[in-house]
Amino acid sequence: MEQQSPKMVSSDGNRSLEFRLMTIEDIPHIVNIERESFTTPWSATAFMNELTNNHFAKYMVMECDNEIAGYGGMWIIMDEAHVTNIAITGKFRGKKLGTRLLSEMQRTAAFLGAIRMTLEVRKSNDIAQNLYKKLGFSIVGVRPKYYTDNNEDALIMWADLPKYTDD
Repeated sequence: MEQQSPKMVSSDGNRSLEFRLMTIEDIPHIVNIERESFTTPWSATAFMNELTNNHFAKYMVMECDNEIAGYGGMWIIMDEAHVTNIAITGKFRGKKLGTRLLSEMQRTAAFLGAIRMTLEVRKSNDIAQNLYKKLGFSIVGVRPKYYTDNNEDALIMWADLPKYTDD
């Protein structure tokens, strides 16, 4: 039986934000965000596999005023968290919600015992790189021709996670 974690709810100005575990029922919404956000989106089958078969996977949904605004996924392996994907739907972009989502992912990873977090980002994606740098990530390497759609390089970024506190 899958254990459900409590929902984390916060207020962000006039918006109500809620962070919760992704469920199978969320997959159609998440696939729509994937298609809108990425040139090589993950399939529903890929998300189903992550949620049901990958014991390292932790996927989170962010709701804004009871509507799915974004999601993020990561693998927690030993004391490291690897961000697999993170996206905000177009309607909610430009509202600093990506920062809120990644911050919550960092907090969750620290709670689960991770002390560092890593991710790959397209070399051309300055907006994402700036977000990651703002949250403590630094570029430490390059994966040449990482993205299969256009052979673009990926920058490898790492961040030390702050110690988890329950406040």
